[in-house]
Parts: sequence; C-alpha cells; structure tokens
Amino acid sequence: MTTPVLARRALGLGAFTITYNVLEGIVAVTAGVVAGAVSLVGFGLDSGIEVISAVIVVIRLSAEVRGVEPDERKEKLALRAVALTFFLLAGYLVIVGIRDLATGETPETSVVGIVLTALSIVIMPTLAWAKRRIGLQMGSALVVADAAETRLCAILSVTTFANLLAYLLLGWTWLDPIAGFVIAIFAIMEGREAWKGELVEDHEHH
Repeated sequence: MTTPVLARRALGLGAFTITYNVLEGIVAVTAGVVAGAVSLVGFGLDSGIEVISAVIVVIRLSAEVRGVEPDERKEKLALRAVALTFFLLAGYLVIVGIRDLATGETPETSVVGIVLTALSIVIMPTLAWAKRRIGLQMGSALVVADAAETRLCAILSVTTFANLLAYLLLGWTWLDPIAGFVIAIFAIMEGREAWKGELVEDHEHH
C-alpha cells in the first residue's frame, strides 16, 4: 500500500539514481568511445536509459505525494514507457555487436571503464534491492519496473567489468560483442515483464 513515507523514500532513491547515472553515463560513454569498447558504450547508454526510467517514476511519484489520485491508464502508459527503454538498449547492443563481429573491430584497454564498472558493481545491486523492496511494499509495478532497470544495470556492470578485465589480461576481443548480446537478452526479458505489468504479480504468486 502506498503511503506518503514510502512514496518519499522512492522519490529519494529515484533522485539518487538520476544523479549517479548521469555522471556514470557521461564517463562510461566517453571512455567507451575512446577505447572503442561496445560493452562500455552500451553500459553508458544503459545509464542514460535508466535516467529516463527514473525520471518517469519521479514525475509519477511527485504527483502522488502532492495528493493527485493514481490514474490507472497513466500508470500503464508510464510502465510501458519504461519497458520501451529496455528494448532500446537491447536493439543498440545487438546492432553494434553484429557490426563489430562483422568488421573485426577490436576495443582498447580502458582503465577508467574497469574502475567505473567496479564501483557500480557495489552501488547498483544495493540500489536495485532498495527500490524493489519499496516498490513491492507500495504495490507499484512502476517502481518495481524501475528497480528491474537498475538490476539490469547491476548485471551490466558485472559483465562489462569482466569483459574489460578479460581483454586487459587475456586479449579476448570477441568477448565484447558477445557480452552485449547476453545483456540484450536480459533487457528483452525484463522489458516484456514490464510491458505486461508482471513484475509485481510474479512476486505475489511466489
């Protein structure tokens, strides 16, 4: 059940998500472009997509805190807008991954990317857990979908970190686009659940 206290907590987590991911996205995309690393650019773009998701949630929750009654139609539209962000990320990763496999393009080592993704491995899972917990307490599919976006960022942090480290230590250039394909699969799965509004229902049936 939504209460003003829970809504404000969710708003606080949303504000932190926006701030952190704006900074993370700028650093990741810049470092990824310089190094030619698909997974790192994808990681940075995911940060941008997560900002979009968080902004949608913050706008919705801000209205709720002001006493505006929930509108089921607007809630569904907002949820589907979040779902589309998952599909956008998946599409980018697949297209660029195929391009790099076809052209044989190889990335360069990115120490900045390794440090950034290592930091996100610590921050993102904790943030995702907190958002999901509050979303379930509120019974808000929108907040839970945003938490799933953050969880995807956590998975992306791990795979990108492992990919950059593997290239640095072993020279595995092929792992970069493959890591992107794996992340795309996760993104499509989460996006489908968000689109159907099943993220909360799945939890309730367990």
